[in-house]
Amino acid sequence: MANYTAADIKALRERTGAGMMDVKKALDEANGDAEKAIEIIRIKGLKGATKREGRSTAEGLVAAKVTDGVGVMIEVNCETDFVAKADKFIQLADKVLAVAVESGAADLETLLAIDVDGKPLSEVVVEEGAVLGEKVVVRRIARIEGGTVDAYLHKTSKDLPAQVGVLFAVEGEGDAAATAAHDVAVHVAAMAPNYLSREDVPAELVESERRIAEETAKAEGKPEAALTKIVEGRVTGFYKGEVLLDQAFAKDSKKTVAQVLEEAGVKATAVARFRVGN
Repeated sequence: MANYTAADIKALRERTGAGMMDVKKALDEANGDAEKAIEIIRIKGLKGATKREGRSTAEGLVAAKVTDGVGVMIEVNCETDFVAKADKFIQLADKVLAVAVESGAADLETLLAIDVDGKPLSEVVVEEGAVLGEKVVVRRIARIEGGTVDAYLHKTSKDLPAQVGVLFAVEGEGDAAATAAHDVAVHVAAMAPNYLSREDVPAELVESERRIAEETAKAEGKPEAALTKIVEGRVTGFYKGEVLLDQAFAKDSKKTVAQVLEEAGVKATAVARFRVGN
């Protein structure tokens, strides 16, 4: 019988994120040698990578960093929450984020093609996923710039890494700009706007909302003379739900986000929000 203890199994699970039975089998095969067991787990994991290609990756984390007015955020996905909180998975996400920050990559294809120790980042991710025994993917990246950029990460569960992340940029610098940017980033995490300003909403979507509002008003028997006002009111309501600057500010619903930023003397320039799996 191989010479290892329950503590050895626990330590190896924490290092690799692999399942208990996989760890035990690897330790048996490696005669208790932890480093050799890791090698065995990696090799077996790579052999099984093709079998994992079609699996769902609904868990994971969001990571972000701001450097000299540039904010970068990534989402890395895996199959289970057990792996999502494993040190090995978190370290991989940190590596991906570091590559994203240092390379200046602004899109996923460019990021995954970057050379890391002689191989594309995409291969590094597959290899690390092999050790973890799950399909692991880098799902998306966001990169925004501004005079002040705030990165806010939110945990939806105290046992898991951050699953919601926001980057929010404004023109202007200083304490007032930093405070406003952070407060709005927290608001974005909670209220999930889909657009920064009305100008960002596709025209065809606005027309669709206007048409639906008109048809609904007619079906409700509203008077013809009042239709225009009713339709515009409902389209405005649509903006208040979907557009960040039109939303009621989470910390003071008597003000819109636009008013909060105006009072701070700054102007919003960019926003990005990720939620794992959404």
